[in-house]
Amino acid sequence: MAVGDGVFLYHSNADPSAIAGIARVSKDAYPDTSQYDKKSDYYEPKATKEKPYWYMVEIDFVRKLDEPLSLEKLRGVKELQGMALLKKGQRLSVQPVTEEEWKVICALAGVSTKV
Repeated sequence: MAVGDGVFLYHSNADPSAIAGIARVSKDAYPDTSQYDKKSDYYEPKATKEKPYWYMVEIDFVRKLDEPLSLEKLRGVKELQGMALLKKGQRLSVQPVTEEEWKVICALAGVSTKV
């Protein structure tokens, strides 16, 4: 992820799970400091300052979608069949989205592809 990249905001614990908004990466990735804190729920004993295990980026909110795009709806779109989000066993924290997938989802949402 790089500064300026678009991001879909996905609500995994909503009913239904859905893409609900768009954001933009505003700061390059940097080590997540919680990985070094033994008191943190996100502590990672394998992480060192020289070889961090977790990274994070900062994002700026761009817009809420007028209508969230449910996982069920996305699964019904032929052009999205290979999308990482729709594959079984995927972690939902950060996943790649191809340029074509971005365009298809923005078209479904009725929003500009520019962020």
